Amino acid sequence: MSKAVSGMIKNNTANQTGLPEDFRIALLVLYIFILLAGTLNVVLMSCMLQSQRRLSFTKVSVINLIAVHFFFLLTVPFRIYYYASEDWILGIHFCKIVSFMIHAHMYLAFIFYVFLLIVRFLEHSDRQHKLQFHRLLHATITSATVWLVIFGSMLPATIKNYGMKQNDSTRCFHFGQAVTQPSVKTLNFFICIVVILVWSVLAIIQGYFLLRVFRKFGKATRQRQEFWAQLKNVVFLLVMFFCFVPYQGFRIYYVRDYGKTKEMDYINEIFLAVTAFSCFDMIVFAGRDVWKLINSRG
Repeated sequence: MSKAVSGMIKNNTANQTGLPEDFRIALLVLYIFILLAGTLNVVLMSCMLQSQRRLSFTKVSVINLIAVHFFFLLTVPFRIYYYASEDWILGIHFCKIVSFMIHAHMYLAFIFYVFLLIVRFLEHSDRQHKLQFHRLLHATITSATVWLVIFGSMLPATIKNYGMKQNDSTRCFHFGQAVTQPSVKTLNFFICIVVILVWSVLAIIQGYFLLRVFRKFGKATRQRQEFWAQLKNVVFLLVMFFCFVPYQGFRIYYVRDYGKTKEMDYINEIFLAVTAFSCFDMIVFAGRDVWKLINSRG
């Protein structure tokens, strides 16, 4: 770890949260920003979806992303409260639920990004056919299945196993001891590798489509609608890269060497907070459409 980070930790006395003062303030600022910008993102995209009547695969993915962000944002005020007050009075089980939600948010968002990009790739390959659900029931069942798989597999294990060695109920989000279990460590390695590999494959596919557009239109590429459609895919890939890939990469190192240095826990919390920046995805993705919506209501 860098000398700057080590010096920061040594020069700050850990408070009730167990975090050095600079890290606590950094997390407080990050989550306040995430709550405000994320809420704006959800509101704007909800308004934009009202104008789309066709139940396309893309629309269903976006609806699910908005729902993922919304439920996660409901838990962010409790994180802000904890880092501001330096004390947790809401019980260890509620702490586990709040802690679980940032992980559920990350993996659910990642799954729907993957689904959305694959659909857009398929539609670009065959522009004669737009993929869409013909019945609302089909869209609901598909979405509910993804949610149930994530919550059904992660939530019970989180409530039961995480925090078993933590006796201080005034502290929250300190469940790292669980990664010392061989099964948990293996699962973490597997998930991290899968996320990084899936993103890499999607990036390669996107590179292929961009190259094909450039070869087809040459110097006139920037004037073509196909290019801007592919650019929107690139935006999603960048969101996935900057929000999820760094955390997954560090997670491998964190799980492997857990407990060697205390500063790893603090840095892990920062990387975890950065994953929540995906709450701004649709503002960036929609771009000009957002500004049109703002101007039309201004």
